[in-house]
Amino acid sequence: MNHELTVQAPSSPEVRQSISLEKSNLLMRPSGSETSLSSLGTAHKNQKKSLCWAGKAGRCHDVKVVSCIFIFDSTQNSIRHLMGSGHSILLAQRLKHDSAHPVPGLHLARLSNAQRYLRWLSIEAKTFNVGNYRRKDAAHPPADFFDTQNEDGEKKRRAAAEAAINDMLSWFRSGGIVGILDATNSTKDRRKWVRELIEAEGIEVMFVESKCDDENLILANIRDVKTTSPDYLGIDADQAATDFQKRIENYKKVYKTIDEDQDEEDLTYLKIMDVGKQVIINRIQDYLESRVVYFLMNLHIRPRSIWLSRHGESMYNLDGRIGGDSELSPRGEEYAKALPDLVRQSVGNDRPLTVWTSTLRRTIATARHLPPNYNQLQWKALDELDAGVCDGMTYQEIKNVYPADFQARDEDKYNYRYRGGESYRDVVIRLEPIIMELERSEDILIVTHQAVLRCIYAYFTEKDQSASPWMHVPLHTLIKLTPRAYGTEVERMSAGIEAVSTWRGKGSTAKHEDPVPEAMN
Repeated sequence: MNHELTVQAPSSPEVRQSISLEKSNLLMRPSGSETSLSSLGTAHKNQKKSLCWAGKAGRCHDVKVVSCIFIFDSTQNSIRHLMGSGHSILLAQRLKHDSAHPVPGLHLARLSNAQRYLRWLSIEAKTFNVGNYRRKDAAHPPADFFDTQNEDGEKKRRAAAEAAINDMLSWFRSGGIVGILDATNSTKDRRKWVRELIEAEGIEVMFVESKCDDENLILANIRDVKTTSPDYLGIDADQAATDFQKRIENYKKVYKTIDEDQDEEDLTYLKIMDVGKQVIINRIQDYLESRVVYFLMNLHIRPRSIWLSRHGESMYNLDGRIGGDSELSPRGEEYAKALPDLVRQSVGNDRPLTVWTSTLRRTIATARHLPPNYNQLQWKALDELDAGVCDGMTYQEIKNVYPADFQARDEDKYNYRYRGGESYRDVVIRLEPIIMELERSEDILIVTHQAVLRCIYAYFTEKDQSASPWMHVPLHTLIKLTPRAYGTEVERMSAGIEAVSTWRGKGSTAKHEDPVPEAMN
């Protein structure tokens, strides 16, 4: 039975908040059968149902083509995933007038985002890039290498894909959970071949396809992606874009969208069309699939940056106490007054910016001097890690009163949970809605706390979670994150205002430990 759900963007942004909740309930619902959408009124065979989902009126929801293959290993009673691009694994494509054609590479940021999202949630994920395998034999291939009439090129590309799949399957056997197969599959035959290889291992597949008909957006994204792609290292940006356009023309000759001839309706897939205006979900059958679907629906590729800052130095910081809701110190007040100029130097005068703070006084006070045209929102999810019974204590006091807890936290700081409080892992869980909003938003400034900032920074820079609680995040410093197709650029700007160090090494009870490690390493 084929269950297909179509989601269309609303015409008004006022519905966004309520629709976000509805979409979350829709996509996060666990299920183990193909009738999982029946309770949503979509279980009628070959019938589509339209719902509104959170779009922004007047803004381009640009998307790339990605495809995901989700793996369920019934013998181990565990869900595993193989994710590829677009209408097939790694295919980026666009839809223009009455004909669609692929744009390989537009998916790359989306795929890497899915990987870092899953890893951030402590789900073992790994990308298998077929291009890396292919570059062993053809490091900088010309566009005609990708012509399907080029027998030698076709043979090498197929061999690279097979090698990547074999390595991925071996990785799954050793305990991997989510694999991302990064490759282009623009034809039904290639999708069928990939699917058969995977299903032979007892694996179910889910493809994710995105289409875009915004020519300017496509060209800008091609230039951004391809000038940083290993295929075009050291090559002029315009030359790279021209060559890549020729590669696209070769894919257009054979490109077939998923289920174009209505003979792939048994596939599990997600289609994101017309820059996010419409989403089709077909045969999504389990909880983790729905999590990834929900995440991918919230991504965009518009240029944007995220600025991070801790609150100004607080009175508790001076005393070496953790948690609490104390006021700013005199130097913290000085930083709050200096922050607008620091932000203006990095952001510019005319660039719109939204400011997020926690609900605690020290972050609200730090942001209060920012320009009035910056929309400010307070998030409970951005509050500092809850220290439970240790709230307001110094580390020396914690060691004296709770010596076993002090040692346990040093041994596993990421997973240790304060009595009556939280662990870093708990903070990550409550930050997931923040990450979703950051992925769907444009320029944002977040004024928050040390533990929270560490978790957000670890997400965008793909830092290992076990190391994130030990990162040095200095006070009175503005951090700029700029997501790119192949990673996140990081810039740091110090306000030049002295502050105590709140970093603590393992075993230390010092209020203000010195020297400290390099920031955010």
